Amino acid sequence: MTARNATLRSPTAAALLLGLSLAALAALCVVQRVPMADALVYRAEGAAVAGGSDLYGFTVTEWELPATYPPFAAILFVPTTWLPLGALKAVFLVGNVALLALLVRLSCTLVGLSVRAPLLCAATAVALWLEPVFQTVLFGQINLALACLVLWDLTRPPGTPGKGFALGVAAGIKLTPAVFIAYYLVTGRVREGVTALAALAGTVAFGALVLPAATVDFFTRRVFETGRVGKAWIVDNQSLQGLLARVLHEAEPGAAWAVPAVLVGVGGLWLAARVHARTPDSARAVLVTALTALLVSPISWSHHWVWCVPLLALLVAEGRWRLAVAVAALFTARTFWLLPHEGDLDLHLPWWQQPLASPYALLGLGLGPGLLASVLGQQNVRVVEHPQDDEQEAAARHHVLSHDL
Repeated sequence: MTARNATLRSPTAAALLLGLSLAALAALCVVQRVPMADALVYRAEGAAVAGGSDLYGFTVTEWELPATYPPFAAILFVPTTWLPLGALKAVFLVGNVALLALLVRLSCTLVGLSVRAPLLCAATAVALWLEPVFQTVLFGQINLALACLVLWDLTRPPGTPGKGFALGVAAGIKLTPAVFIAYYLVTGRVREGVTALAALAGTVAFGALVLPAATVDFFTRRVFETGRVGKAWIVDNQSLQGLLARVLHEAEPGAAWAVPAVLVGVGGLWLAARVHARTPDSARAVLVTALTALLVSPISWSHHWVWCVPLLALLVAEGRWRLAVAVAALFTARTFWLLPHEGDLDLHLPWWQQPLASPYALLGLGLGPGLLASVLGQQNVRVVEHPQDDEQEAAARHHVLSHDL
């Protein structure tokens, strides 16, 4: 038995690995005095709601960050004002680690892998150091929570009452998950899609009831202010717009981005529908949709790419170990942080630095067609909706994976 196999089978070894990983993360947070800038923005949003001040009229932290989420999200952030700052950071740290473990488990459910405690602990310990996850934790972001809401909804059995509701709520907090509502509709799951749309509309209505002026302000003005979120051309932005802005050396690529974004969006949903039609409830279709959302969004900060966790789970489930290692290395290497990162230098990168500046976007562009090709040529890995109905198959898969590991 290899050392790696022993770690994944031994509860003690896996728990020790997780403990060491968490200790290293905590030590790093203490040494660097991590500001958790995004958590501070959420706290300021909650304070604006509680105090009745202008939700979109403030900036906080040394980076002068404004509120960028819908009013519904700001209402949910009110409890962040109830804790001292140090306690709030601790809650975000512990909460995001717990959400990562949940995301690992949901990802395994998505691709049909049975998960035991040692594997869950070991996978969580390693996933903490994937750059999108690591940055989510350090910034005090909510990406893991949103991904868990979406995946939980997607992995619920068809016909389950309320399926689509959690997805709609996620879209109400941050608009990007709404792409998965389109995924439900184009794959013929109209009831789930309508439920998600109703839940999204409910979040908007609730926001309008509590904060009518802020709701009008957000949906008629702020939602269109991409620059409010940040500079689209900096290497932190791993969307298609960020890639094209840097390649073209244009801060605002305009139609040079808008046209490809529409093509990628339509093409991505078509690919997802094609995969789903061939193999219903395909994990690949879900990942194609996630990659499409990340690419077409005007700004997809690197920490938005926490969907690398279910992507890696899919590659492991399919036995593509070399590709899984390569993808894990790409999401750990942090190549874009090694490039000049001051002023407008990101707009003047030489050609050979462009792949280093946009690794996630390039991976997303390459993986969409690749996932379609794989589903046309291989047996599907699908969402496990009733794992108890096929315990022998799950046990056999776990046995094979254990030997492979």
